[in-house]
Amino acid sequence: MNARQCKHNSRNMKRSGDSEGEKRRKRRRLLQELGDQKIPFLGPSDRGFQQLWDSSYCGLALRKSCSLPVELHGRVQTALLTLRRKGCLLKDLVRVRDRDVFTAVSRVLVGEPGHTYRYLDTRLFAIPWHSEDTEVKGQNCCDPDLRAACKALWELNNFFCSDVSQLKEGDKLTKCVKAEAEVKLGEEGDTESKHSEDSKNSEGGDSESRQSEEGETESKHSEEWDIESKHSEEGCSGSKLEGEWETEFKLGSEKGESSQVSQSGTCVAATSEHSEGKCTGWTTKATSGIETNPARLEAQGKPVTQLKHSLSDYHIQDKEEHETAQGCSQPTPQVCTGLVSFNVTLLNYMDPAQMSHLKEEPYYGMGKMAVGWHHDENLITHSPVAVYNFNCQNDKGECSEGGSDEKARWRIGLKVAWDIHTPGLMLPLESGDCYYMRDDLNSTHQHCVLAGESARFSSTHRVAECSRGTLTYIQSRCHEALSNLHTDPETGSHSLLVLQPTKLQHCEEIHNEVEFEWLRQYWFQGQRFTRFCSWWTRPMEQLEKDWKLMETMTMLFLAVVEEEGQAEEGRREMAETLLAALTDRHQQRQTWRDRCHSNLAQTLSPEEAPVDRPFWGVDDPNMPLPFDLADIINRVESLLWRM
Repeated sequence: MNARQCKHNSRNMKRSGDSEGEKRRKRRRLLQELGDQKIPFLGPSDRGFQQLWDSSYCGLALRKSCSLPVELHGRVQTALLTLRRKGCLLKDLVRVRDRDVFTAVSRVLVGEPGHTYRYLDTRLFAIPWHSEDTEVKGQNCCDPDLRAACKALWELNNFFCSDVSQLKEGDKLTKCVKAEAEVKLGEEGDTESKHSEDSKNSEGGDSESRQSEEGETESKHSEEWDIESKHSEEGCSGSKLEGEWETEFKLGSEKGESSQVSQSGTCVAATSEHSEGKCTGWTTKATSGIETNPARLEAQGKPVTQLKHSLSDYHIQDKEEHETAQGCSQPTPQVCTGLVSFNVTLLNYMDPAQMSHLKEEPYYGMGKMAVGWHHDENLITHSPVAVYNFNCQNDKGECSEGGSDEKARWRIGLKVAWDIHTPGLMLPLESGDCYYMRDDLNSTHQHCVLAGESARFSSTHRVAECSRGTLTYIQSRCHEALSNLHTDPETGSHSLLVLQPTKLQHCEEIHNEVEFEWLRQYWFQGQRFTRFCSWWTRPMEQLEKDWKLMETMTMLFLAVVEEEGQAEEGRREMAETLLAALTDRHQQRQTWRDRCHSNLAQTLSPEEAPVDRPFWGVDDPNMPLPFDLADIINRVESLLWRM
């Protein structure tokens, strides 16, 4: 990348920022137009719910807790409580709209050894599954309790991999859902009169809760819940849909096995032994406090119609910007085919009682949101997401039964992205329930999480896009760069093997990637987990050693550029290449320095506080004095000016 390209990229970033501001203004205007009116949505006690699910949300699969092995429930729930008791679930300090904010949920990443997951300018480093006997391999990186917890999550992951693949191949979810619906048709007559009466009683009480005040919608906490990120995966700047995050804050709930069997819900089974008489479908009886009037589908027609054109235009423009931005430097996206293999799970914990503010869902009036509308990001295209939910009242694992009011339970909301004609879908979750988002549901729809009353865990299993996010990958990149460095076996002095500008540029790009996508990320927050698991310690130490050698290569590159007697044309090209890389490095170092010393970072405990490593020089016999990056940039600029 030369200096001209660097300036071009800077202008593109500015335009991206301007686009984000314009989209936020459009969203604010749309909310003002919508006013007190809400777009319709259906819950399980509403007529047409099952038909809506089948026709517009068929990629959503719900597996009731009663269809999972009791022993698996026990191990997974014990694992989640163990991780919380040990303090492994921590809030992330993420980057949103050029400022740092804490996530509302506490979380930790568990997965394949050496895997990472990146979102909102933050890279999470996975604690390994511990699927094998690590003591035999001499990898005692954590205590037995933590190993057992991670292994239990690996067992759940294996269950999901098998279950999702079977459901997808045989479409047994659809068959099960339809069978349940047919069984319930005979019961509707018995409950219809009570359903109607309860609907009338619930209309007045629910209407207020379905209205969100404009001031609250644009509250000071909105950035935490309704993030409009301008960052795409792996650091490529670009625009995203409203409310779109590079990760989702998914939460879940769990109850005792005896109560799970009796709870209403749509039972999904991958095998006949799971489905035979072990759980019931959704009942048509209206629960207290939930609106069941079919008028949900007919009301508010005028403002919704008026919004149709502006919403559709907004969606089209946003999609085009997103696709354009994605094309800047992204590799060809992978598409999920064949058997599913989830490689990581993002564990989340949230206690609504500890939250000072929960934002109202603004479009449908579904209730308080724990997580705003979003698509899950950084996943293999069309790959499924599997979520296990568990809620409890205390660290002993005592389950919350929840209230009779449906809004006391945790729920997920779904909507077709920027479609105001298709009603939204609201699905209550019982403790131990699992749900899958399959096929293209995640790309064509958005979902949110609606808060219940109890504290809640979730284990969200996914096929993360890790083409540039594994330890193996970054080690291979280091090998690429260092293959251009020769070390004299007798003197230990260094020299560059190839002086072609394209080769030198490639090495400097790897240099920046190692520092800012891995080392800085690890020192900023990844190292917090070393007190629980030391798996990443040695690999990151080696990565730092490789980085220091790349610093040496930069100084050798500078020496070549400053050497007199070279052809001016080739020398200028090398100087421009070096200047672009150093300017980018200098800016990113300042950004990370600011993040490490921000007010929010200073509130963290010493164990969690970001580490700002000094980058003033390297230990090398040929360069005994520390160097200042700003000084080097000035030297290269002066050289170019003289040419």
